[in-house]
Amino acid sequence: MRSGRARRRALSIRGRAYIAGAWEHPTRLAPDKSTAQLHAECAAGALADAGLTHAHVDGYFCAGDATGFGPLSMVDYLGLRPRHVDSTETGGSSYILHVSHAAQAIAAGKCSVALITLAGRPRSEPFAGGPRPGPEAAFESWCGVTTHNGYGMCAARHMHEYSTTPEQLAWIKVAASHHAQHNPHAMLRDVVTVEDVLASPMISDPLRRLDCCVVSDGGGALVVVAPEVARSLSRPLVAVRGAGEAVKGPRGGRGLDLTTSAAGVSGPLAFAEAGVAPADIDYASIYDSFTVTVLIQLEDLGFCAKGEGGRFVADGNLIAGVGRLPFNTDGGGLCSNHPTNRGGITKVIEAVRQLRGEAHPAVQVPDCRLAVATGIGGNLGLRHGAATLILERQ
Repeated sequence: MRSGRARRRALSIRGRAYIAGAWEHPTRLAPDKSTAQLHAECAAGALADAGLTHAHVDGYFCAGDATGFGPLSMVDYLGLRPRHVDSTETGGSSYILHVSHAAQAIAAGKCSVALITLAGRPRSEPFAGGPRPGPEAAFESWCGVTTHNGYGMCAARHMHEYSTTPEQLAWIKVAASHHAQHNPHAMLRDVVTVEDVLASPMISDPLRRLDCCVVSDGGGALVVVAPEVARSLSRPLVAVRGAGEAVKGPRGGRGLDLTTSAAGVSGPLAFAEAGVAPADIDYASIYDSFTVTVLIQLEDLGFCAKGEGGRFVADGNLIAGVGRLPFNTDGGGLCSNHPTNRGGITKVIEAVRQLRGEAHPAVQVPDCRLAVATGIGGNLGLRHGAATLILERQ
């Protein structure tokens, strides 16, 4: 019989799949396009980037933003003939999770070229779609509990427990804006100051408007392939080295902790599978629906101790070329785009750019070898999911 270590190695996705194609849709407003059309354009862009065609695709992955019956509708619309499909829905963490699921499917021999697409038009159709109400809705919706409220509660609790300040949270937006100025497609390209953030209108105390992500149309796509396919392509090799996923909820009030996220589970799982530590990471793509989302994930991933996030992000420590941990060098959701409520795919795309050396020269991390991409889906203050990837340039 094989040892436990041998069995774990056999089940690991480490080095079993590579990201060969990555493409982000340049639009931020698409009143003249359908959501399905955006998916198709993203698919074509990622496949072209990989040097592959639709005929090579034998695995397809999407989430709740896909139109119709998800993969049933999109496979037909895109003209694919897959032998494996996956439509797991975990909100903003969906597409980071799908890279892991694609790697698992490839490692199991279920497919060899997996296409992952995301697209949405929440700016053009602000009230279209959206998740169904959860089981708590009957007890909470009447008193006005919203996404903003939930994240505001997390920020307020973190400030109460750890003396985190609004100024420290504001530094996350400041860092994102320093990067967005170099992204011609970013919705918000003006560099802002801490004072600008604190002067913006209050949305959900203590979060202000500039603490919140933008709302945009757009999308993106990824192509994950088997090692033998990756070696046949003339693209830099970006390996999926480790992954983790987790779900966290209040459990009827018994597990309510507003200062931690499910990334506290998904992150250590990903780092353990990858065989690296947070100190080894050169670049971080951190899901940024709100500034507090970034701060709590940085703590939970192990970049700093719980309660130290405010000091960690202050004074430009997330700015490329200045700080200790360059993050979201495309401007992220805080400044560039947030298509649908599942914008995690752009986190993987920018990580791939960094590892390939294809980010904007002003924000490119020198000799970028290891990157983390992580996402939160759902409501951080209530139930949510997290997914984390460790990617490596080879």
